[in-house]
Amino acid sequence: MPLASIPSPSEGVWYLGPIPLRAYALCIVLGVIAAVWIGERRWRARGGEPGTITDLAVWAVPFGLVGGRLYHVITDWQLYFAPDAPNRPIDALYIWNGGLGIWGAIALGAVGVWIACRRRGISLSAVADAVAPGIAVAQAIGRWGNYFNQELFGGPTTLPWGLEIDPGRPGTIPGVSTYHPAFLYESLWDLALAAVLVLVARRYVLHHGRLFAVYVAGYTLGRFWIEGLRVDPAHEILGLRLNQWTSIVIFIGALVYIYLTRDKTTPEIVVPQIGDDEAPDQAHGADQADAEEIEQVLLSKAAEAERAPEDTGDGPGGTGKTGETAGPGDAEDAGDKGDADGKPGPAPIPVLDQDPADPAHPADQADVGSETGQGPVVGPVLGDGESADPAHPADQADVGSETGQGPVVGPVLGDGESADPAHPADQADAGEVPARAAGPEASTR
Repeated sequence: MPLASIPSPSEGVWYLGPIPLRAYALCIVLGVIAAVWIGERRWRARGGEPGTITDLAVWAVPFGLVGGRLYHVITDWQLYFAPDAPNRPIDALYIWNGGLGIWGAIALGAVGVWIACRRRGISLSAVADAVAPGIAVAQAIGRWGNYFNQELFGGPTTLPWGLEIDPGRPGTIPGVSTYHPAFLYESLWDLALAAVLVLVARRYVLHHGRLFAVYVAGYTLGRFWIEGLRVDPAHEILGLRLNQWTSIVIFIGALVYIYLTRDKTTPEIVVPQIGDDEAPDQAHGADQADAEEIEQVLLSKAAEAERAPEDTGDGPGGTGKTGETAGPGDAEDAGDKGDADGKPGPAPIPVLDQDPADPAHPADQADVGSETGQGPVVGPVLGDGESADPAHPADQADVGSETGQGPVVGPVLGDGESADPAHPADQADAGEVPARAAGPEASTR
């Protein structure tokens, strides 16, 4: 008679009205939630997009449930299809009654994840490394479903943590009431394995599925000895249960994979790359990918480059230094240049940061006549579409200063304009214009 024991629950199903709430299914759901939550945190820590693991779980969970049930039914077919089977063939579909093979769940669940990864354009190996600790935690939680179903127990024991099993359950021995809680051993093993995986991942760089391979090796190592404790009916080969042989094969395969990929350093795709038919954002299609935005940036940079000479004082009368004005020495230099050309040099013009030369016009029309060496221009410098004064359009602007003839006193007339209202355009005071233009130059001589 054991001094203490772990009682088994008397009920594994609760009802919310007509809806049954089964403990086995609830443990599986809680395990999936934990795995997704842990996987999401690890995936974001590696630089992946939030929500990726949740989306992959939509594929992995149904594939995994089908694979786990198939493995159980195939390896324990006699429980459903033998002549003396304790269960009906239709019971093979009743997943809530227990019976999921972890090997089938992992294998077919991986197929679902592989499909989802290909659709998203990310690396399966990177996802496997991210979710490995979470899968171990999910298994630890899911094993408690076996506790509610009074299954997955070992041989008889009198240890204080012996599990009470109702008489008549498969694997029980008449007169024995407590057995090794194999489900608890595996649950604790899985939790310890999850902790080891997290520590190993922090200490070593195990990418390209190597961390997942460590999980597989660690799980199969524990499953081998825990499986040896079980007393429920199972197929045996050379004295070992089928799941023990499976553990041996998969353990060796995991070690081989780790060895073969030990030097693999190729990059893994964590963030899906934008393809030719995908848009970088939802505002427009892929063939319109931010072209207008790029053009605007280039135009703004070009405008800044054009304004740079004005900001640094390299404009009219500038000295090349911001905030300085032309001094007497600069005026003498300008005069020397004018003497060399036989023409009077320009008068010194103060340079102002961003301010116009006079209040008559803005800064971009500053008095730049000194740059041409032709003397100062009387009036503002005009752009292509600007007029010298409100009296006439821009194509009749005062351009006399550009000819080197000196400043123009009166407006330059077009072919169809009159000098004054007294006579038509073909009788314009043409003589007055050159006379006035020559006046200042003659006075300097």
